[in-house]
Amino acid sequence: MWIIFAVLSAIFAALTSILAKIGIDGVNSNLATAIRTVVVVIMAWSMVFLTHTQSGLSEISKKNWLFLILSGLATGASWLCYYKALQTGEVSKVVPIDKFSIIITLILAFVFLHEEFTAKSLIGCILIAAGTLIMVL
Repeated sequence: MWIIFAVLSAIFAALTSILAKIGIDGVNSNLATAIRTVVVVIMAWSMVFLTHTQSGLSEISKKNWLFLILSGLATGASWLCYYKALQTGEVSKVVPIDKFSIIITLILAFVFLHEEFTAKSLIGCILIAAGTLIMVL
């Protein structure tokens, strides 16, 4: 089931870039990010209440809170930078650079989560880096 959600995530991420580029025309990138964030917050909390999972709030540990907050801050910083890049750059160049985060994620997962970094991972990282450079140049 995870692969279906991963594919849907990729489709929605692609739509996000196209829709954002059209929607940000003539709008300050920080304001556009704030509007997008409000929509995401409403949508996320709607899902919490639709699935009746709001009772889980009291079960979240301090460690979980800390890392979820840090993740939220990283997401916010990413979105602010992404929208600024979209506003001034071409989607076809901004998105590949943004997806370079795959390589950074794999390295961080290896360093901090002690996940396996295989020859296959290394080859994939090299190919992603090469593809990113080809698309951007």
